[in-house]
Amino acid sequence: MIGRSSGAAALRVGARGWGGHRTIGAALRAAGPGTVVSVQPGTYTENIILERDISIVAEQGAGTVRLVASRGTPLTVLGGAGEVRGLTVQGIDPDQPAVAVTGGTAVLDGCEITGGRVEVTGTAAPTLRDCRVHGAGGPAVRLSGDSRATLERVTVTDTGGTALLVEHGADATVTGLSVNTAAGHGVLMRGPATGSFTDCEITRTTKAALAVEDDARPVLRSCRLTDGAAQGVLVTSSATGATPAPAPDDTDAGSGPEGDAGASGNTAGVLLHDCEIARSGTAGVQAAGPVLLTLRSCRIDESGGVGVLAAQGAVLRLDATTVGDSADSGLAAGGTAQVEMRGGGLARSRANGAFATDEAQLTLIDCTVTDSAFTALHLAGSARATVRDGELRGTPQHGARVTERALLTLTGTRVESAELSGIAVDGGDLTARRCRVTDAGTGISLTSAHRPLLDNCEITDCGTGLEVTADTGALVADTRVRGSRSAGVFLGERSTAWLDSCEITDSKGSALVLWNGARPRVSGTRIARSAKNGVYIADGAAGLLTDCDISATGFPALYVGKDAKPVVRRCVVRDTDEDLKLADGAEPVFEECRADAVKDSTLPVSAKGPAPAGARALAAGGAPGTGPSLGAETVEASAESLEDLLAELRALIGLERVKQDVETLVKLMQLVRRRTEAGLPPPPLSRHLVFAGNAGTGKTTVARLYGRLLAALGLLTRGHLVEADRGALVGEYVGHTAPKTTAVFRQAVGGVLFIDEAYALVPHGQGNDFGMEAISTLVKLMEDHREDVVVIVAGYPDEMGRFIDANPGLASRFTRTLLFDDYDTDELVGIVAQQAEQHRYELGGATMDTLATYFAGVERDDRFGNGRTARQLFQRMTERHAARLADSALLTSATSDEVDAEAETKNLVTLLPEDIPPMQTL
Repeated sequence: MIGRSSGAAALRVGARGWGGHRTIGAALRAAGPGTVVSVQPGTYTENIILERDISIVAEQGAGTVRLVASRGTPLTVLGGAGEVRGLTVQGIDPDQPAVAVTGGTAVLDGCEITGGRVEVTGTAAPTLRDCRVHGAGGPAVRLSGDSRATLERVTVTDTGGTALLVEHGADATVTGLSVNTAAGHGVLMRGPATGSFTDCEITRTTKAALAVEDDARPVLRSCRLTDGAAQGVLVTSSATGATPAPAPDDTDAGSGPEGDAGASGNTAGVLLHDCEIARSGTAGVQAAGPVLLTLRSCRIDESGGVGVLAAQGAVLRLDATTVGDSADSGLAAGGTAQVEMRGGGLARSRANGAFATDEAQLTLIDCTVTDSAFTALHLAGSARATVRDGELRGTPQHGARVTERALLTLTGTRVESAELSGIAVDGGDLTARRCRVTDAGTGISLTSAHRPLLDNCEITDCGTGLEVTADTGALVADTRVRGSRSAGVFLGERSTAWLDSCEITDSKGSALVLWNGARPRVSGTRIARSAKNGVYIADGAAGLLTDCDISATGFPALYVGKDAKPVVRRCVVRDTDEDLKLADGAEPVFEECRADAVKDSTLPVSAKGPAPAGARALAAGGAPGTGPSLGAETVEASAESLEDLLAELRALIGLERVKQDVETLVKLMQLVRRRTEAGLPPPPLSRHLVFAGNAGTGKTTVARLYGRLLAALGLLTRGHLVEADRGALVGEYVGHTAPKTTAVFRQAVGGVLFIDEAYALVPHGQGNDFGMEAISTLVKLMEDHREDVVVIVAGYPDEMGRFIDANPGLASRFTRTLLFDDYDTDELVGIVAQQAEQHRYELGGATMDTLATYFAGVERDDRFGNGRTARQLFQRMTERHAARLADSALLTSATSDEVDAEAETKNLVTLLPEDIPPMQTL
C-alpha cells in the first residue's frame, strides 16, 4: 500500500458478512485516519464518499470488487489523502460522473471506471495511476476549476465524447496516457488550462487527437497521435487583436509563472517535442487565430489533408520537424499567419510542398522541400516568404513560384529537378542571392511589374537558363548560366533587364537573346562556347552591351536583326569563325570594340556611329556612319524629345521659380553627359530633390515631368513615376518595413520614386517608429542604386526640414530643394481656363471676371488646395452647367418645336457665371 505503514489499522468488508462490515460505507464510517479498508470480492451497490485519509483496497486484486450505485455517483472524493486501489466503479448514466473528486489528494490506483466519467473539480489534486476508463458518454475524464490532477498510465477507450477534457484553470500532469476510439477529441484543452503530456498515445478519434482552444497551454513530449478522422493537432483561439502567447519551454510543466503572457494574452501557446502525428483524417497540424504553436523534432506523416496548416494570425515555429506524404500541401499558410521552419523538411506532398497566400509570412531556414506533386514552394496573394540555405527538389511543376503581389527572398538555396521552372515569378517579386538552380525546364522565369533581383546565382543544365518575359525588368548581377539546352538568357519583348558581371557559357542555343523591342543593359558579361550566336538581337531590339567578352560561338558572335538599334561598347569578340552578322535594316552602334582571332571579321573596330548596311564596308576601311555617339544612358531611347518636354514644362501655369530650377538642372545634366563622353570627370551632382510646397501646388506633376526629362537625357532608362507615402513604405510589425520599402523602391528602378508627405515617416515624439527603419532602408538603397533611381521627397515646407534631419544620410543625398509657391488669383483662373480648353469648354469674359472674384475671396488656410481647388471648381461648374441645360431643355421642349443647332452647340460648350457654385458649397 502506497503511503501506509505496516502498522496501519485495517477493517474488512464482505458482501456476505465475511468480515467486520457488509458495506464499504459502514467500514468508512467506522474507520479512523490512516485505516485500510480491505474489500472482499463481490458487487457492492452503494454510494461511497471518501473525505479522510482512508484507503479502500480490493483484497483479491483488481477486477474482483465492483462498486455500483443505485442512483447518483458511485464514488465521491471530497477531501483527504485517501487511496482507492483495484476497484471497478460502474456508473449508471454514461453522461454523468462515475467518480467525482472535488477536493483532497486521493490516489486511484489500478481502478476501472465504466459507464460514466471521472470528474475532477474545485481544488482537488488527485492521482490516477494504471486506471482504465471506458464506456463514458461525454468526456471520459474531465478536469476543471482550479484542480491539479496527475494521470499515470491511464487508458481511455470507447468513449462517446472526448477522452480527456482539461478546462478553465485546471492543470494536468499526464504520463503514459493511452486513448483508443473516442467519438470526440482525444485531449481537449480550453480556457486558461495548462498541462504536460509525456509518452502518450492517442489513436482513432473522431475529432482532433489534440484540440487546444483559447489560452490553454499544453506541452507534449514523445507522444503519438495517430489514425484519427480529423486533425492530429488543432489549435484555435477566438480572441481578436491579441498577441500570441509564448510557447512554454522544454522545462515547463504547463503552468507558467505568474504574469506570463500565456496567462494574460488570451491566446494559446502550445509546445510539441519529439512527437509523431500520423495518418490524420484531415490536416496533421492546424492552427488558426492569434495562437502560438511550436513543434520541435516532430514527425507529421500521411495527413489526410494539409500536413501543417496555419491561418488567421497564427504563429507556428517548426524546429527540426519533418512533414511527409500529405494528401494536400505539406505546409500551407493564409490570412496573417506567420510560419517559421528551421531544419527538417517537407517531402512527398500530393499538392504543393509549401503554399502561402493572403498576407501570410513564411520562413524556411536550412529546410528541404522534396518530391511534391505540385510546385515545391508556391506564393500567392500578398504573401512573403524567406528561404535561406534550403533545398527545393523534385517537382513536375516549379521549384518556387511567386504570383500576384507576393514576395520571395531566397538566399543560399538550391533548386533542382523542376520540370517547368526552377523559379517562376508570375506577377510577384523576387530577391535571390547565392542560389543555384539545376536541371529545370527553365532555370528562372520572370514576369513582373517589379524588378526582381538575382545576385551571385548559378543556373546550370536547364532548358532556357534565365527568361525575362515581355515588359519585365530584372537586375542580374554576378550570375552564371551554364549548359543551357536552349538559350542561355532570353530577354523577351520590351523587357528592360540589367545584367552586370555575369557569365553565360556552354549554351546549346544562343547564349543571350534580345527579343523584339527588348532594351537591356548588359555590362561586364562573359559569353563563351554557345552552339549558336553569342548574342542574338532580334528585329527592333535595342539595349546596351558594355565591356563584354564573347568567344567560341558556333554561329556569328553577334547577330543584329532588322531595325534593331543596340549600342555595343568596348566589347571583345574572340576565338570564333565569324564575329558579326547584320540583317537588312539593322542599325547597331559600335564603340571601341575589338576582334581577336576571328576568321571572318566584319566587326567595326574602335569605331563610333551606326554601322552601314554592309558590315564588310567597315571591315575594308569604309567610313563609319555619322550618327551620334550614344552613352550608356541612352539605351532606353525615348519617343519624347527633350525640347518637347521642356515646352510642356514651360506651359505649366505658375511655378516660375520651379520651372527655372528644373531647366537649370537639365542644362547641368547635359554638361555632365558631354564631359563624360569626352572622358572628363563629371561635376558633383545629386539628382535627388526635395519638393517643398503646400497641397495642390503641382509637385506630382513636376516630378512626373522631371523623370521624363531625365529619360530623354539618357540619365534614366524609363523615367516613370512611382508614388508612395508612409502607408506604402512602413510595415505593421517588426521585420515588415524593410521588405515593404525595398519592394516599392525596386518598382521605381529606372525612374522616379516620389514620396509625398515624407515627414510622416518621422512622427513627432516617436523615436522608435518603424518610419525610421524605412528611412534607413531608403538611404541604403539610394546608395546601392545611385545611378538607377531618382528619389523626390515632398511635403509642406515647414515639415521637410524635420524629415531631412532625421537621418544623417539624407542631408548628403538631398542637397537641392525646389520651392513650390502657392498659386495667385490669376494663376488659379488660368488653371480653370486650361481645364476648360482640355475638355472643350469655353469661358466668356464675364465668367473669367467672376472666377477672379471667386478666387480672390477664397480663404487661404490649411484646407486650401491650390491647383486642386481650381480643378474641383471646374468639375462643379460642369455639373451645374449640365443641370442648367437640363432645365433649359425641358422649358424649350414645352415652348418651341425647333431649336437652333448653332445656338444649341454654343450652349453645350459655354460656362456662364451662374455655373460657378457658391463658395461654401465647394
